[in-house]
Formats: sequence, structure tokens, C-alpha cells
Amino acid sequence: MIQALERQRQLLKLEYEYEKEQFRRHTEATSVARKVRRGICWFPLRVGRSYYNSLDQLVVEVWRTEGLDDEHNFEPGKPVTFFTQEPTLSPRGDGGMLHFMRFTAQVSYVEENRMVVTVPHTDALVQVQNAERLGLQLALDESTYHLMFEALDRVIEAKGNRLADLRDICHTQAPLSKYTFMPTRFPWLNPSQEQAVNEVLWAKDVAVVHGPPGTGKTTTLVEAIYETLHRETQVLVCAQSNMAVDWIAEKLSDRGVNVLRIGNPTRVTDRMLGFTYERRFESHPSYTQLWAIRKAIRELYASRKHGDGFQQKLGRLKDRAMELELSIQQSIFDEARVIACTLTGSANRLLTGHRFGTLFIDEAAQALEAACWIAIPKADRIILAGDHRQLPPTLKCPEALQGGLDKTLMQVIVENKPRCVSLLRVQYRMCDGIMQFPNQMFYEGLLESDPSVKYRGILDWDTPIEWFDTPDEPEYVEQQAGDGLSRQNPAEAELTLRLLQEYFEKIGKERILYERIDVGLISPYRGQVQLLRQMLRRNAFFKPFRSLITINTVDGFQGQERDVIVISMVRSNDDGQVGFLRDLRRMNVAITRARMKLMLIGHKDTLCQHPFYRKLAKYIEQNPI
Repeated sequence: MIQALERQRQLLKLEYEYEKEQFRRHTEATSVARKVRRGICWFPLRVGRSYYNSLDQLVVEVWRTEGLDDEHNFEPGKPVTFFTQEPTLSPRGDGGMLHFMRFTAQVSYVEENRMVVTVPHTDALVQVQNAERLGLQLALDESTYHLMFEALDRVIEAKGNRLADLRDICHTQAPLSKYTFMPTRFPWLNPSQEQAVNEVLWAKDVAVVHGPPGTGKTTTLVEAIYETLHRETQVLVCAQSNMAVDWIAEKLSDRGVNVLRIGNPTRVTDRMLGFTYERRFESHPSYTQLWAIRKAIRELYASRKHGDGFQQKLGRLKDRAMELELSIQQSIFDEARVIACTLTGSANRLLTGHRFGTLFIDEAAQALEAACWIAIPKADRIILAGDHRQLPPTLKCPEALQGGLDKTLMQVIVENKPRCVSLLRVQYRMCDGIMQFPNQMFYEGLLESDPSVKYRGILDWDTPIEWFDTPDEPEYVEQQAGDGLSRQNPAEAELTLRLLQEYFEKIGKERILYERIDVGLISPYRGQVQLLRQMLRRNAFFKPFRSLITINTVDGFQGQERDVIVISMVRSNDDGQVGFLRDLRRMNVAITRARMKLMLIGHKDTLCQHPFYRKLAKYIEQNPI
């Protein structure tokens, strides 16, 4: 048990060192122009206004002035670093040496070509405002790794406390404890959902809600949280991503639950902004008084009149500000029934000293085990929800992946404590023709389609799944994407849009727009995704339908669904190499996004070298309608 956790720490160290080295190679050793194309850099910048936000943080606006249509990877909360570039005599203008500023900033807000960045102090702001040939690039987020290392150390060293108990229960055959009260009836849930909620309520230590695609995992989890709040004053709800946290928080707020969202307010959905700690803080009756005191403190520093009485006056103002801030904070937390945040967000200073009866972790199959242990010490029992047959945690180091770093805490518990797992069996998303293949491959045939979706389709006598084989021609051979980090297949991308156009023509423009038939174009490769987006923008036929078409990677479609899903597989080579497509959990996600129609585009001779794709091709041949 301890050895397993120590092994996790070693593998996490490998991942950390690998990511640091990759980051160094892709930033320090790469030209600015190439970094801009990869979406990790803005250069050159125009500096706008600066001000203090509601959290008394100093922020500055910056605008990019070139590459305005280029996609980028900047998101709120991500660390960034400013730099200047020396002028160059090179005709191409790409050679000047970079000088990085000695502070790390953080993205507060980003929209199109404007970014608001939090800087640590006024000296940093002055450097930014006075710089020439200024640029900004993503920095490595090391804080998350440090939190995970600390969490693993804490759980490894735990003795004689609840954390040690939970560690032993998760990692060994230590027995589970359960309450024995009568089951609660939930007539609006199906039998497997009702059983799952009751198992959560009975659990004293740990429970797992296994929710395959379309089985109502969120509905079940919300019901379990709602019922738990009849027995507990406050619970902690976490997930790996901000999107997952917001989704469950929105559903809880729809039930009338008072949710407090902890985390960067610019990383939450517009609907959840009013539930963030920052917005609640700003709207508190005492906030105006606190803002006035903070302003007086800044003016006192700026006046430079540090004579007699300066320290006493400053001390009184700071004491009063601290008193007011703590009072507001206490008031906000006392009113909340659910505290919602990411797993790393549970280490927020606002939660220091807070303890909860129950911790709910949604999308637990996507979280590294170390990330879960950041939040677990704050609770007496843990409830995990997710599907370990879908997306695993994202890793970059091949050695860490081979060593098993992607094995999640949810998988550990499923293996050690199968009796605490509740499988949701009825799915409400896919027609039966689409559902049966993943059901056989991933869920032992235990799922069933609800009658409301079982036989639905878009066209009469339509085929639920079709595989369009790409030709054995040189132009259909895969190639490296422009950034050298991904793959693409331009001929297959053209074929993908042509096949989608033919399907749209069969349905009819008026019906598509009237019924809002939506489409997801998925590729496992980011290079192909970018290519498809460019082609779609240039294609006049799809102009009326662009709001109904989403193009993204498999990861980008997690938790979503569409009437029609089209998957561009990309791989086409003489060696039968399928690369990234070996990750069958990702393919499970891609396939199960479709409600009524699934179209696969790919080279069968290449892909069917792998047994999974051979079985998929055979299933499609044997189930034409």
C-alpha cells in the first residue's frame, strides 16, 4: 500500500521533470514566430490600462497586435511570463535575443485579442509599461505539481487519523462500514440510479457511482448530494476541471442549493459567476467600507509622508481591513451548503481549517490519484463518480504512462472494493445501434437503452454507424502537422466535409435549421482539428450551419453529446501504426457522443491492424440498420 503510493510519487516526479524539459525545449529553444503559431506566445504586445481588481490584485491589460486570427492556449488562471526581444538585423526578423522578466504573472481574463494579467507588484507593472518589443508566453504551472507532491507525502506519512483510515480502505482489503437504515424511494429515478443514491447514503467510508455515457450520472450525483444535505450542514464537491465543477454546481443551484464556488472567477461559466466567492465578497454589505480602507492604505503609501504616526495609522487601517475581511468571509461560508472547487482548488487558503462530513469527487476517472489526495484530508468520507472506461488523466511522459501513473484512485477502489461500486445501467443518449458496440466492448453488455431513444434516428432506414474507408492513394497518407507535434490528413479532412455535406443534403437545409440538428466533428489529433476548422470556415455550403457544428479533439468533447458525430481517424500508413488511437478509452468517448448517427472516416487497412477496430468494422458490417 505505502509502496504503491511511493511508486505514484516516483512516477509523478518523472512526469514533472519530463514536462519541465518539454516546456524548456518548446519555449527557450524555439523562435518567437513559431511559439506564436503554436499558441503559447503573444508578440508584440500593446499595453493598456492598469488597475486594482476586487481582490486588491494589481492587473494590467495587454493586446496582441499581430497574428490576430491565430488560435492560442491562454486561459484564465494559467501562469505567464513577460519578455522583451532585442532588435535583429536578420532580413526575416526572427533572431533577436529574448530577455525574460524575473516574475511570474497570471492570466485573469482573456477574450479574442485582449488579455488581463495579474502582476505581483508595482515594480513588475513598471517593467511591463516601460518595455519595448514586449511579449508574453505561457509559463510552466509548477504549483499543481507541488500540491500533489505534498498531498502524497501527507497520505504516506499519515498515522492514527481519518486520512490513514481512508488510505488503508482504498488501497487494501480493509473492510467497509455502512449504515443500515431503510432505503429511501426516489420514484423519479430509474432502479439503478435509486440504488446508487442509497448506496451513497449508506456509505460510512467510500462509495463509487459508475456512470457510463448517457446514464444520468450527474442527475444521480445531484440527488445524492441533495439527500446528503438533509443529514449534513455542508459538503465539499470537487472535480478535476473547472468545466466539470461548474456543471455539477449549476445543477445543484437549479435545485435551490446555496453553492459557493471557490476558484478563479474568470475560469467559471457566466452563469456561475454570481456564485463565486469574489462576487459574493463584492456584494456583501461591508465590502464598500473595506474598499475605502484599502484605498486609504494605498494612498498612505503613495503620499510618502512617513513621519510621526505613520506606522500607527497604517497599523490601525490594516487591522480594521483584516477584521472586516474575516467577517465577510465567515458570513459567506456560513450561508453556503455546498463548497464547489477543483481538486487543486481545495488547497485554496479560503478553505484552510474547514472540514466536511462528505467529499464528492465528480469525473474521478480523469483525475490523477495524487490530485484526489489534495482534497481527501478535508473530509470524513469520500464519494467518487465517473467512468473509468472513458478518458484517463492526460499525461505527457511515456515512462510515467507505462509505469501506471494514469491508474486513478477510482480504479484502485473499483479493484479493491467492487461491492462499493454502483453501476448505472439505463442510458438515455444513443440509439441502440450505436450503444451496443461500446456496451459489448467496455461494459460487459450490462447497459440497456431507454425505450425513448432505442430506435430513434434522423432519416428513415438510416444506418446508425457507417465507416467510410479512405482510398489507397498517396494523397491520403497521414503527415506531420505544421507544428511538428501532431498529425493531419488533408485529403481525409476534405473527404470528411464532403461526406457531411452529402448527409446534410439528404436531410435538407430547412429541417436541419428548424430542428437544430447539431453535429460534432471529432479527431484524436489537434493538427486535424485545426485543419478541419480552417476548411469549414472557407466552405460556403456550411455557412448557414456553422452555429450547429463543433470541431474539437476527443478531450474537448468529454461530457458532451450531438445528434451526429463524425470522427476523422487520420492514421493511414503502410506499417499499420495507429499511435494515439490505441487509447481505447478515448475512442469510447468519441463513439458515445452520438445520439442518432455516427460516421467514421479512416483507412481500414491501417486501423484494422488493431483488434478493437477489426471488431468495430465487423460489428458495422453485421448491423447495417
